[in-house]
Amino acid sequence: MARRVVVALLAPVAWTPPGVDPVDWRSALAEDVVDLLAMLNEVDTAVAVTRADRWLADAVIWPGTTVYEVPEPSPNAVFAVLTGARGPAGTDPSTGAGPADGTPATVDSYEQVAVVAGDAPDLPGLTVGKLLRPLTSRPVAVAPAEGGLPGLLGVAARLPVPSWLPPLDMDATVPAAVRAAAPRPGDLAVTPSWHRLRGPADLARLDPALDGWEHTRSLLSGAGRSG
Repeated sequence: MARRVVVALLAPVAWTPPGVDPVDWRSALAEDVVDLLAMLNEVDTAVAVTRADRWLADAVIWPGTTVYEVPEPSPNAVFAVLTGARGPAGTDPSTGAGPADGTPATVDSYEQVAVVAGDAPDLPGLTVGKLLRPLTSRPVAVAPAEGGLPGLLGVAARLPVPSWLPPLDMDATVPAAVRAAAPRPGDLAVTPSWHRLRGPADLARLDPALDGWEHTRSLLSGAGRSG
């Protein structure tokens, strides 16, 4: 079986429910996503943060979890770290640079990677599995974010990633833009979507019947919202 890693991208969040401390909110979202990933089978798990947000990773990770420091909170920056490539603006990934001849060599010998948003606290593990599944026959897969806003829930790719993959913004990229960059439409798989918590309407999409998301649930209950 291919060596795979699922990375939670703990980017800054743009919205916090009224009456909730922004730091507590971000921490609760991150902790629930990290807890979910820790329960996955047959994959390694990690988190990715900028150096300024290392405090958040240290607060929510499980013992032994790998933390990748990235120059910017984007999937492309995570891919660069995992292939030992130089990051944007000439920065080196925290886990080391690639070979001297410039040939990509994957860090920790991973063959596949999935990057998921850090603000989807009730994300089912099955949805993550479906994001990885197409990589047996496709080089890239994306899962859209549900709701009225553009953006991605996650992106998965074989390593090293194909040269045609464009810069990805988890809050703005849509699958059609990625497919337009591919040499062939079939090079991209679009997998089932899930919601992220990026605005008031997203709270209604949380399913109290789903296991998990205890930290987000507790925080919302303390703020007088049902969860």
